[in-house]
Amino acid sequence: MYGISPQAYDRAITVFSPDGRLFQVEYAKEAVRRGATSLGIVGKDSVVLIAHKAQYSKLVIPASVKKIFEIDDHIAFTASGLIADARKLVDHARLTAQKYKVTYNELIPVGRLAKEVCDLMQVYTQYGGIRPFGVALLIAGFDDKPRLYEAEPSGAMTGYYADAIGNAKKETEEYLEKNYKSGMSTKACIKLGIQALKKSIDGKLALDNLEVCYIDKDKKTTYLTEKEIKAII
Repeated sequence: MYGISPQAYDRAITVFSPDGRLFQVEYAKEAVRRGATSLGIVGKDSVVLIAHKAQYSKLVIPASVKKIFEIDDHIAFTASGLIADARKLVDHARLTAQKYKVTYNELIPVGRLAKEVCDLMQVYTQYGGIRPFGVALLIAGFDDKPRLYEAEPSGAMTGYYADAIGNAKKETEEYLEKNYKSGMSTKACIKLGIQALKKSIDGKLALDNLEVCYIDKDKKTTYLTEKEIKAII
């Protein structure tokens, strides 16, 4: 055991380093930190998701890049990191929500679905021959009230009033901590979220590189057009 370099512990997901770390999980978190920033904010009667889509080329059609995924009428995800990994989790979540609806004839609670997704993410940190999901999710929805959860690559699940994921997570959260107030309207949440992105993202924030949606007490996911976003801000 003596003389083994730390690098020897990052080759298998099931091996802890002597200081109790799983390097592959930490590498997955680094993939999230390299992703474009997304955020969620809980208001009085709604929860808002805002996703920034980094445009690496002028040839890319912004509408072809999807960062917000509708799971059921009352739940939506946004992701940061490897979006291909996010699609796998989205498919799992959609299937879980439909099974619950068929079994119990009612919409799945947001916390229940978030736990199911986090359980799957945790399984991928526990067995050899697989790797952790290189993506973090913000899970937003409305059951008896608006709710927001973050799912980390480790499978950890945390509830928030406002939260951000991606490369500007720290700066965005600092702005939200200073300016967030409970009981905000939907428009106020959207305006706050876009201001937070403006303050934390380098360069100009183009409206066609934003995805914005909200879920309200009608338990319906509503996407905003570029014109509607511009009118709010």
